[in-house]
Amino acid sequence: RAASPDRAPALEAPGLSNVPAGSIPQRTKEQNAALGRQHKTGWGLNQALKAEAKGGQRLTHATMPDWSGVYSRPADKGFTFHPDTPAGVLTTAKLTPEFQARLEKRVADVKRGIEWDPISTCAPPGHPRWLTEPFLRDFVPTPDQTWLINEMVNDIRRVYTDGRDHVPAEDRYPLYNGDSIGFWDGPSLVVHTNQLQGGIYQRQNPDYTDQVETVEIWRKADDKTLVAEVWVYDPPALVEPWYVQQRYVKLSDPDKAPRIRYWNCAENE
Repeated sequence: RAASPDRAPALEAPGLSNVPAGSIPQRTKEQNAALGRQHKTGWGLNQALKAEAKGGQRLTHATMPDWSGVYSRPADKGFTFHPDTPAGVLTTAKLTPEFQARLEKRVADVKRGIEWDPISTCAPPGHPRWLTEPFLRDFVPTPDQTWLINEMVNDIRRVYTDGRDHVPAEDRYPLYNGDSIGFWDGPSLVVHTNQLQGGIYQRQNPDYTDQVETVEIWRKADDKTLVAEVWVYDPPALVEPWYVQQRYVKLSDPDKAPRIRYWNCAENE
């Protein structure tokens, strides 16, 4: 039977048979980088994606994508925020002179045996660094919220998809993981995050400031891979938005053995 003109056809991929296809086109990495440069702010990009998605949709229990399982960021990607960084290149981010100098000093200090990582005090890594932390992960879509869970320090990002706006500007203050709201475009979750505090993307990676905001599109690339298209906006640190793609691979689990347990950072100082 012909599909209704106002409803996209259902996807056929494993775990997505009941999920209508989205309206946002899947772009190449180069096209996504160019798309980010077309917008001065992350919020502007988010609104453009929402327009492409015709306002987006809210999930129902019948249309939730299957993101079940335990995932991990591939170990061969190391701690570099941009997994496609060429060998010998400090970063693919186009940094302002001040933040380029900070990065170069950090790398030089490490060569002299000097390194300081904020998580050494058991503080949460914070977002966008959250995207590159290792260990195990769960992803839990529900109609009104999606939980992005990292085993490390019991770190949970809650993405509200119930139609609410961000916290009013006068009530905001910097948070490790900020405030995340989103919408669904078929099987893809689009997330905008603001209200973040400054930090580092990872060891020997650049700094970000408390003006940072991110846009992410999360989708299932295949039955075992979740992909996050990520744009980072941070005017004091970045000359232009930094686009990266992150991938998380579902672990083989025939015995249903892996468990995510409580992480007490102070237990093994």
